[in-house]
Amino acid sequence: MIANDVLRSVRYMLDLSDAKVAEIIRLADPAAAVEKTDVQAWLRKDEDEGHLACSDLVLAQFLDGLVIHCRGRNDALPPRPPEKRVTNNVVLKKLRVAFEMKDVDVQQAFAAAGRPLSKPELSALFRQPGHANYRPCGDQLLRYFLRGLTRHARGGPAPE
Repeated sequence: MIANDVLRSVRYMLDLSDAKVAEIIRLADPAAAVEKTDVQAWLRKDEDEGHLACSDLVLAQFLDGLVIHCRGRNDALPPRPPEKRVTNNVVLKKLRVAFEMKDVDVQQAFAAAGRPLSKPELSALFRQPGHANYRPCGDQLLRYFLRGLTRHARGGPAPE
């Protein structure tokens, strides 16, 4: 899925301001030179003037910052370097960690969006890429998860 779409979805889900999104990115990397204007450019529609593509590095920093924002910083662990390539499976894992979701919670999010998953299907999404039962998370599956998570977070139907 396109990084800009993930950023837009999570921003809508949590009702975050542009300045708050920049602040969350800086939680993961205090040296990140991200300003409100950068966030506004990432959130513009593709055809709008001034639209910028959100890089995998920025999305990884945002997701890592979201974990810190939602759960707090763990000073006992050394900071992790952000992923160079952010796949849909990585987005799924990081959102699961940020919102402290168990398997049942993730299944409920998929079911709320109209795409129920069985336990084996779900566990295949969270396996390491080299594992025999690993399954890549497709764009549509990630959209279902984001839609179901939005319904849960906002207490109502998510945008289509």
